[in-house]
Amino acid sequence: MTLHATIDRVTDRIRTRSRTTRDAYLAKIARAATEGPRRAHLNCGNQAHAYAAMPDKDDLALSRKPNIGIVTAYNDMLSAHQPYERFPDLIRAAGNAAGATVQVAGGVPAMCDGVTQGRAGMEVSLFSRDVIALAAGVALSHDCFDAALYLGVCDKIVPGLVMAAATFGHIPAVFLPAGPMPSGLPNDEKSRVRQQFAAGQVGREALMAAEMASYHSPGTCTFYGTANSNQMLMEFMGLHLPGSSFVNPNTPLRDALTVAGVQRAAAITRLGNDFLPAGEVLDEKAFVNGIVGLMATGGSTNLVMHIPAMAKAAGIQIDIEDFNDISESVPLMARVYPNGLADVNHFHAAGGIGYMIGQLLEAGLLHPDVKTIHGTGLDGYTSEPKLDGDRIRWEEGSRDSLNDKILRPASDPFAKTGGLKQLGGNLGRGVIKVSAVAAERHVIEAKARVFSDQDQVKDAFKAGEFTEDTVVVVRFQGPRANGMPELHSLTPILAVLQDRGLKVALLTDGRMSGASGKVPAAIHISPEASVGGPLARIRDGDLIRLDAIQGTIDCLAPDFESRPAVAHDPAPSSEGMGRELFAAFRAVAGPATEGAGVVV
Repeated sequence: MTLHATIDRVTDRIRTRSRTTRDAYLAKIARAATEGPRRAHLNCGNQAHAYAAMPDKDDLALSRKPNIGIVTAYNDMLSAHQPYERFPDLIRAAGNAAGATVQVAGGVPAMCDGVTQGRAGMEVSLFSRDVIALAAGVALSHDCFDAALYLGVCDKIVPGLVMAAATFGHIPAVFLPAGPMPSGLPNDEKSRVRQQFAAGQVGREALMAAEMASYHSPGTCTFYGTANSNQMLMEFMGLHLPGSSFVNPNTPLRDALTVAGVQRAAAITRLGNDFLPAGEVLDEKAFVNGIVGLMATGGSTNLVMHIPAMAKAAGIQIDIEDFNDISESVPLMARVYPNGLADVNHFHAAGGIGYMIGQLLEAGLLHPDVKTIHGTGLDGYTSEPKLDGDRIRWEEGSRDSLNDKILRPASDPFAKTGGLKQLGGNLGRGVIKVSAVAAERHVIEAKARVFSDQDQVKDAFKAGEFTEDTVVVVRFQGPRANGMPELHSLTPILAVLQDRGLKVALLTDGRMSGASGKVPAAIHISPEASVGGPLARIRDGDLIRLDAIQGTIDCLAPDFESRPAVAHDPAPSSEGMGRELFAAFRAVAGPATEGAGVVV
């Protein structure tokens, strides 16, 4: 199939925009890629330190076997990462069988946004992405590894690990997922109980019972938020093996896929016949394919920030206009909560990523000619893994959706576009995701209520102050102000107001997740208020127009442009829960529209 004109045009635009930085990046990784095992360039003392604790130290010191480094985000705070506890032993055995040695190179932090939602700890969440990249960089700086295996799943972890993989782009990179937890309480029922609690209709006991029934076992949360969007992205970009993203943890198929990933890591080192450095996988076509996957699945808006940061680490410059233009041409093929009632297990059973990739390739909406860790182009990702004894056999995946209420063909989608819009106007630049927002709510014109943090919004709600159509403005939530916490804890409140018949929207320089759902939310507004951005000039009662159809956000007050900006008070976010340690990050963070990066 001929490549779609928009996909071709956007890819060429990215390539042209990035030519200088990409050329410099490729030259850098070429200089770093030298012949022979990486560890062979260490002197004897360096090598002795590197191997001292290893039972196969003689192999490491004397052989030309590839040495694979594991960078792990294991902890048992995150349900999605708890399965990684047993991965190193499994990987060592698989590596040895494949003629490689294996070492855990280092660990990286991994926080659970579900724990920190609405709490002070959420103000270090976004910056944890850059800390993860830094920590992975420290692990790989030992220069002992011929390939790297990255163990990470959740919100900031995968983007941070990709930033590190790109930085160390002279060595191969394989990402090993852990999989989603089995389905528990349906997500729409969980959401209903949350709204009931917010409205005072049920008590904390009922809320706790619902939450525990939803988040109940090892694996990613089953809604299609940032964690599962990450897994989709890695498969569309060729850093996972085909069909591996949504296989449940601690199953024979999951273990076999992990073993297969180790085998591929050993095969694509410079010592094999299929050398594939990570920097060659992470090119402009791969990132465009990832954005296409994001739009086709209705994935998390957090990736609108993470993808530019990941790409920048590989010398590629991506702008929110690229997301907008791709979204306009890519159909929404999936309904997965919060865009529908199904969870990721249902999506996977209906045909999942393999079916979608096949459909999008046929429609000319994906680049087929990319490099992947599977050793094929993207056409290899239409297959699905099957157990053959304790090994993996790939078979052609379903050519038909097995449930058209969850997954539809590109020719008959749920919506003609991906539902993400670039916004611009006198309030700055940002984005809105409307794939789960009713059409009659795509344009909201209402008076502003201005707040400086989410707790103020909750207090106003409890006091019964929202009695008319309202644009809730929550400013001073950008990366330079307080680390750009996610404001997902406002969703139940805003949904209650909407269900009461009010027209409601959120306008913020902060974040909302892929689970933000049915309330229109204009997010990532840049320049942010703390650096004098336009949100700092909004006053209570100003008429705000949010038009997701035309892609505009404007304050209609006649004197808006001439007003002074309200000054930001950084004190509330300057201390407690480790926020003191991130002052340097807040001081230099880039704008959200460019990835809010610190280290890239």
